Amino acid sequence: MTGVDRIAAGLVLGAIVSVGALAPAVAADDTIKVGVLHSLSGTMAISETTLKDTMLFLIDEQNKKGGLLGKKLEPVVVDPASDWPTFAEKARELISQDHVAAVFGCWTSSSRKSVLPVFKELNSILFYPVQYEGEESEKNVIYTGAAPNQQAIPAVDYLMSEDGGSVKRWVLEATDYVYPRTTNKILEQYLLDHGVAKEDIRINYTPFGFSDWQTEVAAIKEFGSAGKKTAVVSTINGDANVPFYKELANQGIKAEDIPVVAFSVGEEELSGMDTTNLVGHLAAWNYFESVDTPENKAFIDGWHKFIGNDKRTTNDPMEAAYIGFNLWVKAVEKAGTTDTDAVLKAIVGLSVPNLTGGTATLLPNHHLTKPVLIGEVQADGQFDVVWQTKDVVPGDAWSDVLPEDKGIEADWTDPIKGCGHYDTAKQACTTAP
Repeated sequence: MTGVDRIAAGLVLGAIVSVGALAPAVAADDTIKVGVLHSLSGTMAISETTLKDTMLFLIDEQNKKGGLLGKKLEPVVVDPASDWPTFAEKARELISQDHVAAVFGCWTSSSRKSVLPVFKELNSILFYPVQYEGEESEKNVIYTGAAPNQQAIPAVDYLMSEDGGSVKRWVLEATDYVYPRTTNKILEQYLLDHGVAKEDIRINYTPFGFSDWQTEVAAIKEFGSAGKKTAVVSTINGDANVPFYKELANQGIKAEDIPVVAFSVGEEELSGMDTTNLVGHLAAWNYFESVDTPENKAFIDGWHKFIGNDKRTTNDPMEAAYIGFNLWVKAVEKAGTTDTDAVLKAIVGLSVPNLTGGTATLLPNHHLTKPVLIGEVQADGQFDVVWQTKDVVPGDAWSDVLPEDKGIEADWTDPIKGCGHYDTAKQACTTAP
């Protein structure tokens, strides 16, 4: 073979290799990858595994409708294993290596805070489906769970009311991380502003996975024996809830004596507990499985068919994931692309049905409008709705309860205010404290 022949053969071989190398990319162009970032092991698996299943269900349903932009959706599932730094590592892999169009994931605020720099650096979108402490508005995050004014504040208002028992003494019982600490900072200030004496507020923190509740429950019982109606506002998260409620029952604390209102206990968590002694305790959410609407019935029926188990429950974060996914689909269709900037521009102002019979609208601060419901635990592990707002409540990223937040706005559609923390008094973007 001459030198020229060798060069020609090399060019042909190179062309063949190049075509072969391009083949997977061409095939990949036929799909849109969707990241699913939820703990499937560790202390938060009790809550997050169902959200992974929910995303697979929603993606499957969309594919049955023809996919998105003429392409099939492909879920990419990872397990950050309830470890906050691992969330960031897995988020980077999903965006940089798997090239997902968007990520649906996280539960705790610690995990969300961990991944924020990654989404900002790589300019991708996180849909966050769980209630949280507020005090945040990021361009690259769509907050589909409740802010404090859509869960924590209404729950306290209900307990203060005559219908809620006219509570005068408060135990803020919490897992020790970002969400409970910030939520309790807001709630403590709110209670003080409404005339509650500081000595009538007890705040306690325990670590993730805490199980030795005997001493703390005894302290709650003692605190509630002062002759004033007492309630527990619980931001206990994960599997620590199981021994907590068990110890309440062991020490004879009943809902009629010291009611507990929880922000992280829903149908999924109750399905793994003996609910006999939980009857009458409360939870504040924006959705309950027991809500009787055609939209909810269709969702539950589809969920049971997909999962192959008609005993699997639904819950509030599942509805938030449902709303977030449908908003993303609608925004991509409107933009005609999965490009991050185009989708973020298209998504603000869009509305999709919720499961309680109304609609959810995405606001310029990247939060939703949501109804607020208070549910009472029933013996079958479901909730009886005992109170709800007449209208949807707009999510407030920065709580006016805190003095430092008064006049702070977030508007990602405004060229001047589009910074997430705009001080209306100073008429300038400022840095959150």
